[in-house]
Amino acid sequence: MAWGHGGKAVPDDLARLADLLHQRDGLDAKIAQIVGRSARPGDVGEFIAARIFDIELSASATQPGYDGTFRSGPQRGKTVNIKTYGDILGGIDIGPHPCDHYLVLTGPPRKTPAGVRHHPWRITGVYLFDIARLVATLHGRGVKIGIATSLRKADAEAARVFPPTGRSPLALTPEQVALLRLFANEPRATG
Repeated sequence: MAWGHGGKAVPDDLARLADLLHQRDGLDAKIAQIVGRSARPGDVGEFIAARIFDIELSASATQPGYDGTFRSGPQRGKTVNIKTYGDILGGIDIGPHPCDHYLVLTGPPRKTPAGVRHHPWRITGVYLFDIARLVATLHGRGVKIGIATSLRKADAEAARVFPPTGRSPLALTPEQVALLRLFANEPRATG
């Protein structure tokens, strides 16, 4: 038992949680300084995607429809909505605002032991959806478009660019693959 302000006992789990949250605040501040926005997963994902895929991010993080525009490559000049999810098969949010592509960064499938709620922040999959084509496909199957729009594994596989496949809709350079792998692996021990 720890002692709080006023000499009252504080349960150990609350004291430890308060300490961990203070530590996380410090890390989040450092992350926000690097990305120039908040340390929320979506903002971090947008920063990573912009750097790796040469995307000019919009000035406002709350612009409806898309987060930026590709500056180079086959999608040059096309708008892109960057999504960051724990797992692609949980569905994706498809908004009503126009956009050319959705670039979705995802982590590993959720296979955590019973009772464990932590899902590590990793990029183990990247998907590039031509949104008009995807919406037409989903409408053809009678899928409701909106929040947590259901995808089939085949939809995701057809859009996967990382890890690369022979059918990827975008060929990644070796440098792009290496940069994405930085976020796919377990953290390295330091010190």
